[in-house]
Amino acid sequence: MNITLRVWRQPNAQTEGRMVTYGVENVSEDMSFLEMLDVLNERLTLEGDDPIAFDHDCREGICGQCGVVINGAAHGPQQTTTCQLHMRSFADGAVIDVEPWRAEPFPVIKDLVVNRGAFDRIIQAGGYISVPTGSAPDAHATPVPKAAADAAFDAATCISCGACVAACPNGSAMLFTAAKVTHLNLLPQGQPERYSRVANMVAQHDVEGFGGCTNIGECTAVCPKGIPFETISRLNRDLLGSLTKGSR
Repeated sequence: MNITLRVWRQPNAQTEGRMVTYGVENVSEDMSFLEMLDVLNERLTLEGDDPIAFDHDCREGICGQCGVVINGAAHGPQQTTTCQLHMRSFADGAVIDVEPWRAEPFPVIKDLVVNRGAFDRIIQAGGYISVPTGSAPDAHATPVPKAAADAAFDAATCISCGACVAACPNGSAMLFTAAKVTHLNLLPQGQPERYSRVANMVAQHDVEGFGGCTNIGECTAVCPKGIPFETISRLNRDLLGSLTKGSR
């Protein structure tokens, strides 16, 4: 198959970017999207051009570093990570637009690579639990109800890719923040910082410049791990609780 790529090229954060068009021929439908970019980059390198910078690591849908916007959708037309998206999802002769995550808290480093350090700072604001000194407790020492364990695990599957931010019309990272808050707040080990955690992480979310959540739901529609929308509701309940019960 032959395709036409229109890719966002931006040398650095200080330089204005633009869309550049490339033709890519003889693309196998079994290639992943990143493999197709590799083929194009090999050609650009041989021609003496600067290859397209894009972020990736595991290429197994685990780390989320590969996130880009493809034809206006975070990670592309399938609800998966970009590295797990295959070219059979596109028709022969397709014109494909590829852009970085569009959000003020995610400044472009180069081309399709953005700085997602804002997520790290949200985690640093409260995404941890108290760890007493001494030997490790037995695994079964603190019983966890199955319903709570299942919901906590669902939230913990978040890979911090940022697709929720890229898809949200408000540029909100509330699904990410809610996932990181919820998977700890549902567990007994997370109770000591339960209310301070949610208050501090939401405050940092706002400091970073992410928009507010207005319950549109685009975030869950593109989340490659299917983080449920009710995770945000759990965050909101705990945030209200932090106002009435205070930090603990």
